[in-house]
Order: sequence, then C-alpha cells, then structure tokens
Amino acid sequence: MKYISTRGDKTERAFCEILLEGLAPDGGLYLPVQYPKVDDATLTKWRGLAYADLAFEILSLYIDDIPAEDLRAITRRTYTEAVFGTQQITPLKALEPDLALQALSNGPTLAFKDMAMQLLGQLFEYELGRRGETLNILGATSGDTGSAAEYAMRGKAGVNVFMLSPHGRMSPFQQAQMFSLQDANIHNIAVEGVFDDCQDIVKAVSNDLDFKRRHKIGTVNSINWARLLAQVVYYFAGYLQATTSNEQKVSFTVPSGNFGNVCAGHVARMMGLPIAQLVVATNENDVLDEFFRTGVYRPRGTADTHETSSPSMDISKASNFERFVFDLLGRDGARVKALFGAGGFELNAQEKAHIADFGFVSGSSRHADRLATIRLCHQRYGQLIDTHTADGLKVALEHRQPGITMLVLETALPAKFAATIREALDIEPPRPAGLENIEALPKRVTVMPVDTGAVKAFIQAHV
Repeated sequence: MKYISTRGDKTERAFCEILLEGLAPDGGLYLPVQYPKVDDATLTKWRGLAYADLAFEILSLYIDDIPAEDLRAITRRTYTEAVFGTQQITPLKALEPDLALQALSNGPTLAFKDMAMQLLGQLFEYELGRRGETLNILGATSGDTGSAAEYAMRGKAGVNVFMLSPHGRMSPFQQAQMFSLQDANIHNIAVEGVFDDCQDIVKAVSNDLDFKRRHKIGTVNSINWARLLAQVVYYFAGYLQATTSNEQKVSFTVPSGNFGNVCAGHVARMMGLPIAQLVVATNENDVLDEFFRTGVYRPRGTADTHETSSPSMDISKASNFERFVFDLLGRDGARVKALFGAGGFELNAQEKAHIADFGFVSGSSRHADRLATIRLCHQRYGQLIDTHTADGLKVALEHRQPGITMLVLETALPAKFAATIREALDIEPPRPAGLENIEALPKRVTVMPVDTGAVKAFIQAHV
C-alpha cells in the first residue's frame, strides 16, 4: 500500500514514510493510492473479534512495512480494558430501538481523540526506536486533541510535543488537562487567537520544508493519516455491534469541526462498510453544514468564528475536508490544489449532484438546541451527554430513516463541559477518580501572539 498527495504530487510513499510527517511536500494531505475493499466474507470473519484484533486486521490493509507480529503487538498494547475501561473499548449505549450512542470517550482524557492518539503514541515510539531518531511533534487543538496527544506522548522516548491552543477559548477542564502536565517533553503554547490561527501556524511550519526537516517536525493533528486510519476502526466496531447480518445498513452521526472524525467514516464507507448515511453535525460554526447543503465552501476568518458551548468544534477551516473533496472530484489533484489555494470555492452543478453518492447529509445546532438535547437525553433516556454529543444527537434525530440504526458518536464525557451541564440540568456531572480538582493543579503554559516566527523560535529554544 502506497500513499499520494491530494494536491497532485504522485510520488508514492510507504506508510512509515508518512507516519512521522504531517502535510505532503506540496502542501496536500496523504491518502492511499486506492482504498482496500472489504468483502462480505471478510466482514463476517471480523464479527466477534476483540477490538484490538479488529484494529490489527484493518490496519494491516494499509500498513505493509511493519511486520505483522509487531503491528498486532502494538494494537494489543493500545486497546486494553485497563486504558479504555471496557472490554468492548467502544460499547454502544442504546437509547431506543435503532438509536444508540457509540461511546468513544472512555480513554485517559475522556474524549474520542484517545482512540487514535493512544495508537499513534505506540506507533511513533516503535518507528523512532527502529530508526534511532527523535521527533518534535507540533500540533493545534481546539480542546481535546491536545490533551489526548500529550497523555499519549508523555514520557515517550525520543518525542517532544509542542501544542498550540486558542488562549482562553477552551473549557477550564480542557485547559487544566493540558497545562497541568509537568513532563519535560510536553510544551503548551496558548495563542492569542482562535483554533484556525493555531492550525494555520502548524501548516506554515510544516510548509517550511527546511525548518521541518532540520528540526524533525511531525504532527498529530488529523492531517496525519495514521491518526485518521485509527479512527476508521471504530466505524467497523460500531457497525458490527449494531448488526447481526451484513445485509443491514447503519448510519452514523458525527459532531464535526475539522472533518477528521467523519472523514474516517467516509474511508470506512469507501472500503465497503454498509453505511447508509454519514450525518455531519456542526455548531454555530456551520461551514461544513453550509457546504453539504449548497456546495459552497466558505471558510470564516477569526472575527467570524463563534465562541460556543461546544468549543472543540469552533473551527472554520476544516483541514480534513480536502481528503473528501479529492475523492469527490475523481482524485483530480490539480483541481483540488486550485480550489483550496483560492480559499473558499463553489462546486459546479455536476459536482454538487455527486455529493449524494457519498452518503453525506448535514445539520447544525445552537446553544439552545444543546441545552434542550441534553435535557431530553437525560430525562427520556437516562443518559448524560456532553455538549458536542448533544449537537450530534439533535441533528441525528432530524435524519433518522425507518429500519436503519442510527449511531451517534459520543465525542467527550460531560465532565469536560460542566458549566453547560449545570445550565441545562442544574447538576454537577460526575468526574472519574483522580480528576476531582484538576483545575487547581499548577500549570505550565506560554502565551504567544499569532506569530509563526515566535513559535519557530520557541521550538528551536526547546529542542
């Protein structure tokens, strides 16, 4: 299996070549030359597999430069009951017939990002050890990627983490999870802007090929293919739990800001997983909902990116969206480069009509919707959900189809967004043991302006 860029560079690279990188040299994102197809017999064989072994089977289709016994050991070290709290790893929580939450937030940082980041930490340590090299990870977070990356990489041999976050725009719990870490290899940088400013800095550094190579810069954002690949696994796991026959179809609703989570669903569907619909749920920052309704992609600037009660989705430039557009446009790298180089764009009528062939629909949610959905879920189903999952459930209820199970991806635990839970229900969401007073712990963080040069200087001073 080889990988190419979404922007036309057809140089084929192996998995371990792209594992430690972010963007391709031409500024595009990596995708496999073709998606492996999973046939009926294979899907049947996978029923009943433990999550770690299902992960091995799926990853093996994309990774042929890590020996099979090593890859299986990596997935079994990663997906354990000790780390994720259950044997199923991503169990379904039934709400009513044909409607369930898929629990993705049982990892160490209480968010779905752990599902991929824990694997990435193991893969990085393995590959760096094999090469005898070090890696300086540069990432951007709107709330959950940062803590998931830092918890996965803390203490890992040969790895430093430099994580950018929007100053003052995450929940107190999210900030505390990151800034309270005292590990010498973890560096938090709070940027005086929004998430998109952080993401732009990461891309600018990644596009400085000389700096990137000299300082061995890699990324853990979902522009990293390995992370997105890890997320493909839980779509198969959810489907296999929700069905008894491969004749059945399932739909997934995915709260989305950066399009990484739902892009993994797109990959699973391209592989042949029987997915009826991929429902994209946005908050007030509804760039993706606008696109799937109109065919117009209109990224917003900093001033027009709303600060909301589902802050991990306060994103107006969806990095992973380029991967889907590449497939939508028949893998025309030159056209993708032209469209994304122009910033926003509008598809032509034929291209717009083609969106439906990929199963995507969308909707959006506002603060009042989140409060109402949190109340509904608690009162009707006895389940306490966080604000992002509430966005997902609200939109899911609008797109249900008769006879097709709808799985809503749970993205975080309510404890991370306690203020909104209190507003909705006047109760304090429970916290896992050991996290009761996390906000009071000492913090290590450096505040910086929106300045790529300043970030580069900080990296140089700390490697």
